[in-house]
Amino acid sequence: GVALSARQRASRPALIQMAHRAAAPDFTLPDMDGGRVALADYAGQVLLLNFWATWCQPCLAEMPWFVAFHDVFAERGFAVLGVSIDEPGWEVVRPFLEQHPVNYRIALANSAELLAPFGAISVLPTTWIVDRQGRIAVKHVGLVDRLALEAEIRLLIDE
Repeated sequence: GVALSARQRASRPALIQMAHRAAAPDFTLPDMDGGRVALADYAGQVLLLNFWATWCQPCLAEMPWFVAFHDVFAERGFAVLGVSIDEPGWEVVRPFLEQHPVNYRIALANSAELLAPFGAISVLPTTWIVDRQGRIAVKHVGLVDRLALEAEIRLLIDE
């Protein structure tokens, strides 16, 4: 097991101070419904932006949390956008989501061109939380701590 002190440290929010937050990259990606999704679609909202793939077990572990966060916080100006980087694209993402349905929007960034605005995403899952002003408030690389993530969302919603 993990010592209690280590779990407590892991659960602390890790928000970047407002004055040091960088603007989230502007992006436009294809979504699962055949449309396009852009950062501008989330203006004024807190956005959890999660990069994932169908073969990523830690990604699969986080997805139910994101479903729950969407259910709890959507009415308070919170949204989740899952960005699959599966290179085969929708041919693997759609069947995966039929087996593991989510209640939030899914987009695809399965090429270097589509991923370019985000910089190097070399570890999955990678999760960013973007504040209401469109700035990156926190970046998590790898499996995130659910309690810390929820605390960060609550703090950003209340900012």
